[in-house]
Amino acid sequence: MLGCGSTASQFLVPVWGLVAVWGRAPRPSQPDTGRVHVNLMHSGKAALTPVSQLVPAGFSLAAVLAWGTSDFLGGYAARRTNAFLLTTVVNVGGLLLMVTLAATSHASLPSGRSLAWVVAGGVSGGASLAIFYRALALGRMGLTAPVAAVLGAAIPTIFSMATEGLPSAVHMVGFLLAGTGIWLISRTEDGSSPEGVGLAVVAGIGFAGFYLCIRQAGHGSALWIASFTRIGGLVITSAIVVLQRKFRELTTAGVRWGVLTGCLDSVGTVLFVRASQTGRLDAAVVLSSLYPAVTVLLARLILKEHFTRWKAVGMFAALLAVPMIAGQ
Repeated sequence: MLGCGSTASQFLVPVWGLVAVWGRAPRPSQPDTGRVHVNLMHSGKAALTPVSQLVPAGFSLAAVLAWGTSDFLGGYAARRTNAFLLTTVVNVGGLLLMVTLAATSHASLPSGRSLAWVVAGGVSGGASLAIFYRALALGRMGLTAPVAAVLGAAIPTIFSMATEGLPSAVHMVGFLLAGTGIWLISRTEDGSSPEGVGLAVVAGIGFAGFYLCIRQAGHGSALWIASFTRIGGLVITSAIVVLQRKFRELTTAGVRWGVLTGCLDSVGTVLFVRASQTGRLDAAVVLSSLYPAVTVLLARLILKEHFTRWKAVGMFAALLAVPMIAGQ
């Protein structure tokens, strides 16, 4: 195994440099008079796009890297310990990092109503994360991760459809792709059900609840929002661990990996919150939901997971469906 101490120190250095950017609630949009990005329109003429419009996409893509890596580490560590015990450590590690950064940045606490939604999202996301780690540990990471991602994106879209009207044709194609992808991913060569997919479905539903709660929380310090999601997650996972009475299934190495996983996952949450605050929520969900691509890549490169041709097609369809379902 890789040494966790050096990895963690390398990870924390750049985080401290970005505290001032992430810690405060976004200011009202101001006209961007600075540098511009050239965008070619259909007419063939060059149009100028403010660089500030590219910032939300940058936050989202960084969240993809953080979440995808943390899911790989958490799923790998869950193969050697109880998933809820590991997730409790993950929540503690993420909470300590986020509270430290929030206090250092002197960020203001969100309103009571916002915190209530954030804690509710933390409960949903915390329990789902433990279930997701168990799904990753039981099955192939490259197959279970896309299932959870598709459902996590689809359910908020269905909610929007019920409140804002029927989806576009692109959305409908996305639903079709998602269903096809899930079926291809779930089927096995001998006709039996692969392990972990059912748990991935449950986790995807919980992730959708997390997205919806964060949406209701509104604007506020991304660091405090991430902190209170960890509090919600810690409450639910700790309660389950106490009921299970499984306290000795975690090694010292597991604790180190759990803390590192929690830090990465919490940084991903901060990045997602900032993406939704500085840009459109749908765009943030579109890009951030692509995190399984990182998990799949790491599983292929490090664990040498092998996919059949049809499972590879199903995985591709599921990943392709994510932006189509969550987008406008």
